[in-house]
Amino acid sequence: MKNIQLRKAISADLETLLVFEQNVLEAERPFNSSIKPLDASYYDLKGMINDDNTCLLVAVNDSEIIGSGYAQIRPSKTSSLIHEVHSYLGFMYVDPEYRGLGINKMIIDKLIEWTKGKGIYDVYLDVYEDNQAAVNAYEKVGFSKSLVEMKLNLK
Repeated sequence: MKNIQLRKAISADLETLLVFEQNVLEAERPFNSSIKPLDASYYDLKGMINDDNTCLLVAVNDSEIIGSGYAQIRPSKTSSLIHEVHSYLGFMYVDPEYRGLGINKMIIDKLIEWTKGKGIYDVYLDVYEDNQAAVNAYEKVGFSKSLVEMKLNLK
């Protein structure tokens, strides 16, 4: 593997992270026709960089940012769960040139380490069911399917 390092994102990374966000949106459009064709955004990246409840990581090869991912502490969706908060993973992206080198796993492992360091042991993420490559990648690091979100467009 190349000389890949992980570090917390900083404000100077914002321009690259915004490009990554658009790449994620473009990759997910085939799975969700409701994603806006222009001016779509998933994340408040600037806010995430400075949020104590978020760990936004970048993978770096020499000085080039080649990947990203975050963990965020969130309130659990319902009081019926045994945990009041959980960690949510998102913005998992690796530059196509660096895919297949285990970088996504490195990022997830580091985010899980951060999560455990916060005393949180339940981790969630969302993935499009038809995005088999992503489903496989997440299952490979230990995630399992637990809930399918269903959608109906009435227009």
